[in-house]
Amino acid sequence: MKKLVASILSLAVAAALGSAALAEEATPAKGAAPAHHEEGATPHYPLKEPREQEWTFAGPFGHYDKGQLQRGLKVYTEVCSACHSMNLVPFRTLDELGYSEAQVKAFAANYEVQDGPNASGEMFTRKAVPSDHFPSPFPNAEAAAASNNGAAPPDFSLIAKAREVERGFPRFVFDIFTQYQENGPDYIYSLLTGYEEPPAGFQVPQGAHYNPYFHAAAAFAMPKPLSDGQVTYDDGAPQTVDQYAKDVSSFLMWAAEPHLEERKRTGFMVMIFLAIFTVLIYLTKRSVYANKDH
Repeated sequence: MKKLVASILSLAVAAALGSAALAEEATPAKGAAPAHHEEGATPHYPLKEPREQEWTFAGPFGHYDKGQLQRGLKVYTEVCSACHSMNLVPFRTLDELGYSEAQVKAFAANYEVQDGPNASGEMFTRKAVPSDHFPSPFPNAEAAAASNNGAAPPDFSLIAKAREVERGFPRFVFDIFTQYQENGPDYIYSLLTGYEEPPAGFQVPQGAHYNPYFHAAAAFAMPKPLSDGQVTYDDGAPQTVDQYAKDVSSFLMWAAEPHLEERKRTGFMVMIFLAIFTVLIYLTKRSVYANKDH
């Protein structure tokens, strides 16, 4: 058994060292162009890996910061909702962010949704109520694409879970033990703060914008959406692109997984139960076989 464990540890160490060496070779020197700009190189996206951030909801005891979620909702409402919908998120769930029932009703009333048919068989619009979902700013996907250089903006309901970047071996093994599950928010934050000038010699397609953190190409249709001072906060938080990106990333994580805190509490209780159950099984086994010949 000792030899088996030693062998496994040796393989793990060797794999980690090999992966680190490959990563060092693959990382361009400071000031050098990314690999896809080199002649004959095969592009691998994203060109830059998402930058890991400190999140309150990270780890086995993580929790959402309601103040940050409220700021993220404000950023989404004033900036992102002009192009992106959240069709799977009902207004009534905003009470989990610390809003009262009256505040939720007032917030929903700012939107109009299509309803019907009425008694005449016609569709009509009305003010939204808490049971309605965040509406799309466009009547259909074709209209959304026509208004955004041919690319329909994705729905944001599950974007924080859908845009996870694979971390590769052996890091995904270590993630099992470190409980790293913040790929999505890290990606969104990095994308929102990652706009930069393209390297020399790289041709950005017309209507596209260079961003090395995009998961599918080196440039995409969405222009830089955030700028310093764009959204006014009421709680004194910094009004910077960095803060906006963190807040809206947290909000989108909540939208994608609103029951995260409950899940983690349940998981912790299950682990405690399994530990106690294991001890009881062991003691029972010792008691049953204590007086038996082996």
